[in-house]
Amino acid sequence: MEKEKLLLHACCAPCSSHVLEFLENQYEITVFYYNPNITEHDEYEKRVNEIKRFINEAPFARNVKIIEGKYNPEAFWEISKGLEDEPERGARCYKCYELRMREAARYAKENDFDLFTTTLSISPHKNAEWLNEIGARLSKELDIDYMYSDFKKKNGYARSILLSKEYNLYRQNYCGCIFSKNQRENGHDR
Repeated sequence: MEKEKLLLHACCAPCSSHVLEFLENQYEITVFYYNPNITEHDEYEKRVNEIKRFINEAPFARNVKIIEGKYNPEAFWEISKGLEDEPERGARCYKCYELRMREAARYAKENDFDLFTTTLSISPHKNAEWLNEIGARLSKELDIDYMYSDFKKKNGYARSILLSKEYNLYRQNYCGCIFSKNQRENGHDR
């Protein structure tokens, strides 16, 4: 039986590690790396190169393809207007989730994938309920199936930490946007 084609929006290698390990036997996976929220170009390059390295090295990810979406921080700046002072996990984050997931859903629909989802739900810093709400709405709006997820459950996040150590993955300490970075540097937890 042919596997369904899954477009997996990925934010970074550590978050992708367990998700790819968990899903690789069930789906034909293409990772979609689209993260305009990463406001520093060097940081963006570091993260995209790390996920490419991981996919090449992890035996369970060797059949995974990767597509790099357009690096477009202007799209993030646009959705952030008026939300610059929002705390982490606030309205700005919701809009950022939607921005990235909308592009993944659009790409999935236009390129004949069966369904899409995101690795974002593996992070304890991300709101899986919001992600699934956005995914469900985009699924209806764009007529593409969405895989509901909360990959942090059943020790998913813990497994991603172990895989990160095993593959010596770069683990960033902020989501990628300048607001998150500044909060982190000023002693505020993500």
